[in-house]
Amino acid sequence: MRKILGLAALTAALACSGAYAQQVNVKIGVLSDMSSLYSDIGGAGSTAAAKLAIADFTKANPNVKVELISGDHQNKPDIGSQLANQWYDVDKVDLIIDTPNSGVALAVSQITATKNKIFIVSGAAASDLTGPKCNANTIHWTYDTWMLANGTGKALVKTGGDTWFFLTADYAFGHALERDTMAAVEANGGKVLGKVRHPLNTNDFSSFLLQAQASKAKIIGLANAGGDTINAIKSGAEFGIVKGGQKFAGLLVFASDVNALGLPTAQGLTLTETWYWDMNDANRAWTKRWQAERNAAGKFPTMVQAGVYSGITHYLKAVTALKSAADGKAVVAQMKKTPTDDALFGKGTIRADGRKVHDAYLLEVKSPAESKYPGDFYKVKATIPAAEAFRPLKDGNCPLVSG
Repeated sequence: MRKILGLAALTAALACSGAYAQQVNVKIGVLSDMSSLYSDIGGAGSTAAAKLAIADFTKANPNVKVELISGDHQNKPDIGSQLANQWYDVDKVDLIIDTPNSGVALAVSQITATKNKIFIVSGAAASDLTGPKCNANTIHWTYDTWMLANGTGKALVKTGGDTWFFLTADYAFGHALERDTMAAVEANGGKVLGKVRHPLNTNDFSSFLLQAQASKAKIIGLANAGGDTINAIKSGAEFGIVKGGQKFAGLLVFASDVNALGLPTAQGLTLTETWYWDMNDANRAWTKRWQAERNAAGKFPTMVQAGVYSGITHYLKAVTALKSAADGKAVVAQMKKTPTDDALFGKGTIRADGRKVHDAYLLEVKSPAESKYPGDFYKVKATIPAAEAFRPLKDGNCPLVSG
């Protein structure tokens, strides 16, 4: 009898041991701008999106335990780097996600590769992240400067906006967006008449707008984002830019920007995004949950925040398949070989260079008369298929891509 009980106890112990071995522990850090010009793009909204992704995944996979932390990089590469090193070395973070600011993202990407961790970039735009600066530990999820340039820039040139002047944020993101848009404009027969660069987080655009007006360019390309885009457009309205016959091209405009500007000021802007909260029922349902998580009924999530949800969802699938988050390169390789599929972006793929590929949308901001309810911001002018939305793999000069 004792022998039977002993065998039963051993069997139970082994069963418990096996169950315990199956548990996967993961730690995720949302590294974002929590307090400055990009805080509405990412910030607390990205943390809320991460919480929703974790809740949805762990509900279906109770053997996965996820801890979430967040931090403010303050748009400074040195602070972002310090946080990344602290999180990886001391706090044992497995994945850093979000990071709106290309200067910070490029620094964190290199640290991530050195530490063999994982970095999913949803917030930063510089296409160099999947170009010359690519590595086997970084995935660029939501959008990039090449996509923006070849969506908005190409469309405007083809509809008559063939002369351009750039107002550019003077750091890695602005330079990349200006470079990629200039290439798209010139490739489609347009001309660039001039450019001026402004400091990050600029309040007074007067001198820059005077130069843009003097250029007589049909299109003033805003190679900036967040608070800088909002301030430039508001100042442009005071200067009578649009009334004078020139048109702003919002090369990176988010739903949060349109919400802040208001439709009377933002109407007519052409822009490119990969996700819009009011595009379909799934997006609208998720937006309600996001608003409840944030306790912010009057705010609308951006494509960056949706990308945080989508990226974490796919990451957790890969970690679960491998039953470990320890080897960053192995997890990224698993993410690349597994087709992506989630409620917000649908089906997609991750290429060898780390570029997540999905459709993009050419949009135009509605007039107040066209808008039927709060957040009804956009008219969809065209869908850009995934195969055309991002830079061809062969053109990126990514060291991971042979040939």
